[in-house]
Amino acid sequence: MLTANALMAGADVTEEVEIPERLIPRADDDRRVKLRPLTVRDLRLIARASKDNEDLTAALMVRQALVEPTLTLEQLGQLPAGLMQFLLREVNRLSGITASEDEILAALEDPLVRASMLLSRELGWTPEEIGRLTLGETMLHVAALRGRA
Repeated sequence: MLTANALMAGADVTEEVEIPERLIPRADDDRRVKLRPLTVRDLRLIARASKDNEDLTAALMVRQALVEPTLTLEQLGQLPAGLMQFLLREVNRLSGITASEDEILAALEDPLVRASMLLSRELGWTPEEIGRLTLGETMLHVAALRGRA
């Protein structure tokens, strides 16, 4: 069984990430930055500070995770958009808050996910509406749609 200290140790891990040449073409040979994963505390503070401003949220996430070099919010705002998106994807990956492409493709094979996509596409239902259905109701609607085709 993991200990509390073992669970907490993950917050101290840093990772060097190499930035692709296409994003910073005139950089020296060393294209690495050092990132750390975001903690629950970081995410709470960022959510409170950004007040649902997605651009500010992204900048704060990158700023908080970027160990080396350190950048101010003003400097982050001057980065090329593609570089900011790359850094944000890496922060999300390192923090464990995004799924890999393989995980997404595997999820798309799940019968309930496929049923939800069918109901959404054919009936225009939102994820919230589909989420309120029982498993039996979901299967009944899918069967009715297949019978209609």
